[in-house]
Amino acid sequence: MDFSHRAIEKKWRLYWEQNKTYQTTNTHDKKSYILDMFPYPSGSGLHVGHVKGYTATDIIARYKRMNGYDVLHPIGYDAFGLPAEQYALKTGNDPREFTLKNIAVFREQLQKLGFSYDYEKEVNTSHPNFYKTTQWIFEQLYQQGLAELRYADVNWCPELGTVLANEEVIVVDNKMVSEVGGFPVVKKPMRQWVLLITKYADKLLTGLDALDWPSSVKELQRNWIGKSEGMEINFLTTFGDELKVFTTRPDTIYGVTYLVLAPENPIISKLTAVEQKASVEAYQELTQQKTELERKDDSRPKTGVFLGSYALHPLTGEKLPIWIADYVLNDYATGAVMAVPAHDTRDWEFAQKFNLPIKFVLESKSQIKPFIGDAKHINSETLNGLTTTKALSVSKKILSEQKIGVVKTNYKLRDWLFSRQRFYGEPFPVLYNDQDEIILVDPAQLPVTLPSGEYIKPSGTGESPLANFPDWVNIEQNNQHYRRETNTMPQWAGSSWYFLAYILTNTPNELIDINSPEARERFKKWLPVDLYVGGQEHAVLHLLYARFWNQVLFDQKIVPYAEPFQKLVNQGMILGPNGEKMSKSKGNVINPDEIIETHGADALRLYEMFMGPIDASLPWSYEGLDGAMKWLNRVYRLVSGNQFSHENNHHLDFVYHQVVKNYTEMITDLKFNTAISQLMVLVNAMYKEELVTIYQPYVEGLILMLSVITPYLGEEMWSLLGHEPSVILQPWPVYDAEKLVLTTTTVVFQVNGKVRGKAVVKKGLSQQELIALAKKDSHVEAYLSGKEIVKEIVVLDKIVNFVIE
Repeated sequence: MDFSHRAIEKKWRLYWEQNKTYQTTNTHDKKSYILDMFPYPSGSGLHVGHVKGYTATDIIARYKRMNGYDVLHPIGYDAFGLPAEQYALKTGNDPREFTLKNIAVFREQLQKLGFSYDYEKEVNTSHPNFYKTTQWIFEQLYQQGLAELRYADVNWCPELGTVLANEEVIVVDNKMVSEVGGFPVVKKPMRQWVLLITKYADKLLTGLDALDWPSSVKELQRNWIGKSEGMEINFLTTFGDELKVFTTRPDTIYGVTYLVLAPENPIISKLTAVEQKASVEAYQELTQQKTELERKDDSRPKTGVFLGSYALHPLTGEKLPIWIADYVLNDYATGAVMAVPAHDTRDWEFAQKFNLPIKFVLESKSQIKPFIGDAKHINSETLNGLTTTKALSVSKKILSEQKIGVVKTNYKLRDWLFSRQRFYGEPFPVLYNDQDEIILVDPAQLPVTLPSGEYIKPSGTGESPLANFPDWVNIEQNNQHYRRETNTMPQWAGSSWYFLAYILTNTPNELIDINSPEARERFKKWLPVDLYVGGQEHAVLHLLYARFWNQVLFDQKIVPYAEPFQKLVNQGMILGPNGEKMSKSKGNVINPDEIIETHGADALRLYEMFMGPIDASLPWSYEGLDGAMKWLNRVYRLVSGNQFSHENNHHLDFVYHQVVKNYTEMITDLKFNTAISQLMVLVNAMYKEELVTIYQPYVEGLILMLSVITPYLGEEMWSLLGHEPSVILQPWPVYDAEKLVLTTTTVVFQVNGKVRGKAVVKKGLSQQELIALAKKDSHVEAYLSGKEIVKEIVVLDKIVNFVIE
């Protein structure tokens, strides 16, 4: 008989809730902090992609508990953000109420799926008790000189009334628009709060070395930080201005044939000839419509405008034309580059398009394309004949001695724009007096909470909707007038430290003081996170920002480790049945609620883990889901209503202990699909035995191993064997190495080369013993009856073959 997933899910979910089965313990000398990247609680609820990563961490959390670890396995919600605010504007609802409703839906779905989260540890980044600490951390950043106000070029969306991160901007018809709503976006200088993450660039680089992360993610982070050793070189313009450029290849200075500035470079107005002014300004306006990602795309045709002015080569005195082009970014180094088109692909394409001179200064067999590599120098005066390494050293010496350049290190990493013109975000704990001086809110007065009210439309002034609440903005304190900061923090703020919040939480959204002795003791117990699982889309920014905040808190002696996440795994996507990425527009989204209703949570969990490697992106298959459910029914029928032996006949010794060994190793290595295959091997072996002869501890071991993947069925079958719940409180099965030595073998019996029988026998039987066994086989005996045996061929431990006439 098959099992009723609806009945057992209802039964065991109630049991877990009533008995607080998954409450975090603090009773063992081993700990394991297993963390999921927490979800944004959208109105559409969980999708099957969430289920994949969350099931993987749940398996490990259960496995660790059964191996005697204190396990912290929490869940929370990244609850601030633009989608909730836009929904509120469209519907007139308060985004806080909308968010809480969505959280309730998510929580219900997570509980249905049987995840062993400690829901007492739940956090919500939009709860005042949570963002009280977010505000406190901001104050530490400010006091450490890591937060400042400055004018910065930002992605401004007038319709949304807010600054957008690069990731929130897309290009449609060669114009920047917001990802939410498709509204026009322009580059605009605005006064913004900025976090000086660049001061931690070297620490963020070196910290990657000891982490157990995918090499691809480490490389993405290293490239994003983009450390470059080089020189800053001075070029004098014909107007008498000094123009600084940064290069990693000062040895190629004799190959410079023109200079290129970023269109935003402030010196452009000084260097633009009158006759070029209109063209330059039109190009600058066009550049404002392009995203940074688009400008970094080297496959695009090169564009640019000549300024009508020149610079002098610092060593040769040659006049070099000055251009602007959007492939140069103003916020990297000096926003100006010396172009060496013979040895740089971008410069070559630009020079070819605008008929600019090209001068080779490195030996190359061909001069019909740029030479990128190391070679001896030519056309380089004092550097001629030198290798690249030697020429780099000599050129730095020459340029330094002549005070033309200075050795410098630059980073692609930019300081973090931390202001958003939104209502639904963390308010800054900042006041301004009438002299516009910055005063931090007293920590005792935190949190600074959002005002109550319905009018959250954009202010229209470049400020956030908070500017629409004058009673909130303007305050009197100690007979002094102050105004609050009206920008709010970005959604990245809460997710940059939420992994610490779980440790501080006793009951949902009730956190102890992060700066307390008790907090330090808890951090010492639980940090770092032992396993962090989430999507590849967060491979750079979220992880970089979280590492930055954690390193600052480490330097403040709040947390005991500089790096927060020891092991990272990126789960692959679950694609639609047609192999395409799931999306509502394509109509190929799979709703986990529907699957739970038809197949049950256990079948869904088992199927997603059996699809393939955890990091692979694979298409959904209803046939595969049906197969998972069918196999679980087969396991249930093995256990349900059957009696097993308390005496071991040793038939399953080898296969059981081999499976325990392999399964344990595979679970530890997160090879869940192959681990499940091992359980299938064990179940097949059991079905080949008379059920009443199967050694009951082996059935129990099967249930315990399966329970980490299918917890509902695990609990049910454990109780069917007469055991007290919960299965998660039982010790993990162990294997006996002595049982892994196979002492039996299957010998095939043949007559004239055709298989007529076989037997499982003890290894090492003699030729005579095997012949005697074969002759006793009823099938073989029938073929030998009345026949003359011409020859007896024996392959020890394998074959007995009788040749008859």
